[in-house]
Amino acid sequence: MNPTDARQVILRPLVTEKSLRQSERRNAYTFVVHPKANKIQIRDAVKTIFDVTVVGVRTDTRPGKPRRMGWSQLVTPHWKRAIVTLKAGESIDVY
Repeated sequence: MNPTDARQVILRPLVTEKSLRQSERRNAYTFVVHPKANKIQIRDAVKTIFDVTVVGVRTDTRPGKPRRMGWSQLVTPHWKRAIVTLKAGESIDVY
């Protein structure tokens, strides 16, 4: 199922030391997004939710990690991350 609503596309902001550094230096913000969302849907969702101008969107799928529970071994789910670059002078107050 492909997400249609902006709140289904952008799941949550991803706050790490690296993402905070990117937001300060490159005006780029990182979000956890729906695994089937494409770059156009992500750009439109950020425009709709935060009312900003998006210059670029980069995405990658992060692999799940192996975890052990007793004798059994599991793999956490894969997830997708999007790094959204904004126009100079604009910012998002999500951190």
